[in-house]
Amino acid sequence: MLELFGAVSIEKLTWKLIRIWIPVNIIFVGMLVTGMYSLKYINVAMVTILKNMTNILTAIGEAYIFKKRQNKKVWTALFLMIISAVSGGITDLSFNAVGYAWQTVNCVLTASYSLTLRRVMDTAKQSTRSGTLNEISMVLLNNVLSLPFAIFLILIFSEWESVYNSHVIRTPMFWVVATASGLLGLAISFTSMWFLSQTGPTTYSLVGSLNKIPISIAGILLFNVPLSLPNLFSILFGLFAGVFFAKAKMS
Repeated sequence: MLELFGAVSIEKLTWKLIRIWIPVNIIFVGMLVTGMYSLKYINVAMVTILKNMTNILTAIGEAYIFKKRQNKKVWTALFLMIISAVSGGITDLSFNAVGYAWQTVNCVLTASYSLTLRRVMDTAKQSTRSGTLNEISMVLLNNVLSLPFAIFLILIFSEWESVYNSHVIRTPMFWVVATASGLLGLAISFTSMWFLSQTGPTTYSLVGSLNKIPISIAGILLFNVPLSLPNLFSILFGLFAGVFFAKAKMS
């Protein structure tokens, strides 16, 4: 729609470009699905702390794939994150092995997504006629090409039946909230693509981890999560490790 009104320019989609981008879409859908399933079994605060493991995997992957070395402060922060994740799991009153398994897979896929996306960005630019690929085109590729995979999973898990029979989809407020969620998703996709194109996978993960503080607090307050003092300390320690990680990366 934005292109039709002349507000943005979009690169023409070719089969060559689509083939290059498909691995990113598969990982992206897997990341979303595993994230949803982990939230089904684990409280929001613990999910945000366990996501710190993504930063560790991303830093290791960036060192291996892009040959980028991290300083000692960053590896110290990574070690602190491991301690917070392990202690958080041990002291979690609502511990669920299935949820932790889903979150572990989610961390692997999230790290793979940022690493693969950064690599594909450079490759995709070479396959376009102009030799460039703007963020709007990347967002279009990322979201449109993910739809077939998402629809396939919806049919496999028969989720369309429960959604169709749900009363909530017949209320106007549902569509207002769903539309707002879509617009926010578009904004997140665009800003993520731009940020990742300007920096690297590890910095992208680190800055993103700073939102764990308000999310953890909101999750605890909104959902009345049962907490012990040791578990609360583990969560706070994990948040501190995330901030220390970001500061170490900037130094």
